[in-house]
Amino acid sequence: MNLQDSQNIKMSGSVIIVDGDYIDGVAFNLIVNFERMLNRRIPQADLSQWIVNIALDGRMKPGSHETQVVILHDRNKKAFDNFVPSNFESELDKQAFRDEKLGEFIINTIATGGEVTAKDEVLLDFLRIVLSHKEVRRIMIVPNAEDGNIYGTLRNALRDVDDEEKHITMFAMQPMEGGNFKQQILGYSIMNAMGIRGDEIENRIR
Repeated sequence: MNLQDSQNIKMSGSVIIVDGDYIDGVAFNLIVNFERMLNRRIPQADLSQWIVNIALDGRMKPGSHETQVVILHDRNKKAFDNFVPSNFESELDKQAFRDEKLGEFIINTIATGGEVTAKDEVLLDFLRIVLSHKEVRRIMIVPNAEDGNIYGTLRNALRDVDDEEKHITMFAMQPMEGGNFKQQILGYSIMNAMGIRGDEIENRIR
């Protein structure tokens, strides 16, 4: 997806914006930790299932929706290490899948410069474009809230958004200082996409 072109194209009613390198790192840490805790192999996360989980956490109701998923990644990285399918260009970009309950998800990938700040700038630019489209009613954002200043910048950018017009959910690994949006914990959606069940964690903790 070309950012310049996206200003003129029709947007879906729901948009998910993802820092792909960040979620890949989170997935790696979860695999390492839970393999040790559960004493079993943890598979790579099912990307389609994770996307559906994010939509559900973003309060999407069942229906025949169309949702755009935009995954930003370092241009030097060609694929996810801890999600399947993985290759950004050949397996993910301009691909789509359908969920029985939530409708169609259309995936685009955007390669960015290698620096964290370069990716954050692209994320912000794309978010501003999405906010300018009246047809977009629901936005889910998965930034790298652990490094840099992107979370605070996003909080400021969303400060004056009318929450009756745009339903926004921000995802992070832990609760963050509040903003004009809902928050969800990111780890649960990835754990579910890896097949990690709550009951097996509880059994290990007891």
